[in-house]
Amino acid sequence: MANTGTTTRSFRWTPGLIMGLVLMAGIVSTAIFAPMFLSDSAQTLTADARQGPGPEHWMGTDVFGRDILARSLVATRLTLLMSAVATAISVLAGITIGAGVWLAPRRIRETALRLIEAAVAYPSLIFALIIAAILGPGSNTAVIAIGLAGIPGFARLTANLAASVSHRNFVGTARLLGTPMPRLVTRHLLPNMTEPILVMATSAFALSLLEISSLSFVGLGVQSPEYDFGRLLNEGLVSIYSQPLEVVAPSIMLVITGLAAMLIGDGLAAAADPRGGTKNLGTRKKGARPQSTQPDSEALLEVNNLSVETHHGIELVKGISLKIMPGQVVGLVGESGSGKSMTAMAVAGLLPENLHANAHALRLAGLDLLGRTDPKTLATNIGLVFQDPGTTFNPALRMGRQLTEVQRVHLGRNRKTAHAEMVQALDAMAIQNPELRMTQHPHQLSGGMLQRSMIAASTVSEPKLLIADEPTTALDVTVQAEVLRKLRKVNREYGTALLFISHDIGVVQELCDEVLVMHRGHILEQLTGADLKAGRAAHPYTQALIAATPSMTDRRRTLAGARWNPDIAPVDETQPTESAQ
Repeated sequence: MANTGTTTRSFRWTPGLIMGLVLMAGIVSTAIFAPMFLSDSAQTLTADARQGPGPEHWMGTDVFGRDILARSLVATRLTLLMSAVATAISVLAGITIGAGVWLAPRRIRETALRLIEAAVAYPSLIFALIIAAILGPGSNTAVIAIGLAGIPGFARLTANLAASVSHRNFVGTARLLGTPMPRLVTRHLLPNMTEPILVMATSAFALSLLEISSLSFVGLGVQSPEYDFGRLLNEGLVSIYSQPLEVVAPSIMLVITGLAAMLIGDGLAAAADPRGGTKNLGTRKKGARPQSTQPDSEALLEVNNLSVETHHGIELVKGISLKIMPGQVVGLVGESGSGKSMTAMAVAGLLPENLHANAHALRLAGLDLLGRTDPKTLATNIGLVFQDPGTTFNPALRMGRQLTEVQRVHLGRNRKTAHAEMVQALDAMAIQNPELRMTQHPHQLSGGMLQRSMIAASTVSEPKLLIADEPTTALDVTVQAEVLRKLRKVNREYGTALLFISHDIGVVQELCDEVLVMHRGHILEQLTGADLKAGRAAHPYTQALIAATPSMTDRRRTLAGARWNPDIAPVDETQPTESAQ
């Protein structure tokens, strides 16, 4: 049961993160203060050449009598600055390129991805050596070379992550709402890449540290009189046998700095997960929405000879035709892979880029869905309830921002009004403590609560058509019954037409007025819900589906129907079920 009190998101302090921060704090402090107090002993030439460790020089002196430990500590500042700048170049440019790939047309994107993959195939240090050799030795050259060499890795990581996230339901919803592509990237894609990007960034910092030191070691990086860890290793190489501490000190500093960066990366990646904590509060009321005023004699949704094809001409949905009247519930039923969801996504204009739809007619309330359609019109006329409540919402954002997006972006509501309306809609869906739910992340709500939240968000804009794509498949029987009652309530009270997609014959026959049976992209049969329930099916495939439905005694069938049938057992909204807790 979800906590109904006021809670606060806690930051997870792992032992690795604490150790990394302590080490990095020491390194940064050294970078700040060592040049202020140790520059003289690190840079002044003395007669105490090649002395061993002692009270005055803890790690001895080099060939010019300079303190080895002091030089290693002073070199920390320049090494950290160069590594940080090189990492920033790699991260920012790589993320920009990787995300920008998904803003480009498909052919440009494919070409860009191939180029990125080719660049990643070569070690970054090889690129850095080539760039440094062309530009000439120097600290600025080393930073530029390492920064540019690290870009392909971040570009590929970002592009791959974007490809994965972009196919999730909350991104599809954002597309339906008409979210501009740059905002789609910054709000929905990048926040859900935080963890791997953080880990990669800290790894890149450690790698930049090593590669910059490597360039300095081979003479292409920092030049005298400046010095970083790599330059110190270069200078100490000639005396490695007579004064080994001259290379030991900068080597230890390299290891400690790299280790600190890696530990911090792992810790921040865990803390960046929004499932690591909780948050806060809220309040609000109720209201009613007018029913659709469109005449019953005119179809709200008209689909005539719809087909969906791949770019290679393979037909996946073949000649689908259907009509839905205002206030009518039409079911699409069939086994998995029969084309039900693809048909619905074609109606909503959310097909993947590698698919395209053709139809003699595809109209919603007189609006031609085959042409270019205003995103606001689509977002306010079509509501979507997806199958999996776990992928419906963006896990990186709180529920309130996502649930109120239609009101704020397309209905012109201010934030306060949109919040109040959404709290009211959640309350109407029997979600307890709706104010608290608005401040929580999706993982803090149960599956049933997420589905009812999606229904509330989909109906608050008074859509003419609600598409419910297998909204009860992942739910237990009790929650499934509750969600079905809510869908029927929306359909009856608001006059919303409902396209209900499922492979569950038992649910469809109870909920739907008309039923279309699909198989391999075709509609095989059209019949009423009552005919389906009575077993009056003409096509053998429909008969097979009915026969595959578990058989029960009349008494058990009556009891099962009473659990969820809105006509037999209406919900007492004043007594929330356990799933609403």
